[in-house]
Amino acid sequence: MTVKELIELTGAEDRTPDSDKTTEVTCGYTCDLLSWVMAHGKAGMAWITVQTHMNVIAVASLMEMAAVIIPEDIQMEEATLEKAKEEGITVLQSSRTAYELCALMAKAGLPGEA
Repeated sequence: MTVKELIELTGAEDRTPDSDKTTEVTCGYTCDLLSWVMAHGKAGMAWITVQTHMNVIAVASLMEMAAVIIPEDIQMEEATLEKAKEEGITVLQSSRTAYELCALMAKAGLPGEA
C-alpha cells in the first residue's frame, strides 16, 4: 500500500501535501512513548500517535517511516509541520480514533510491526 492509498483508506487529511505519496507503507504501529517507538519503529511504517511535538518528526525521520498519523482531530503545531515538510515526512490528521485507524489498516491487510 502506498501513502496515497493509505490516505484514501483512512480519509485522513494530508497536512504535508508536498511529501512523496508513492512511498510504500509496509506496516502500521500505534504508540505514544517515543523511546518505545525508537526501539520498535521500522522503515515504511505508518505510525499513529497523539504526540504532536518536534521529536515525533525526528523519530519518524530517523526510522525512515512512511507517515505519521495524528488521530481524533488533534492539531499538530505549525512549527512541527514545517519540520515534517523539511524532512519529507508525511503527516496525516484524522477524526478517527487510533483504534479505528488500526482496524481499517488491518482489514486492508497492512500488518502490525513487520
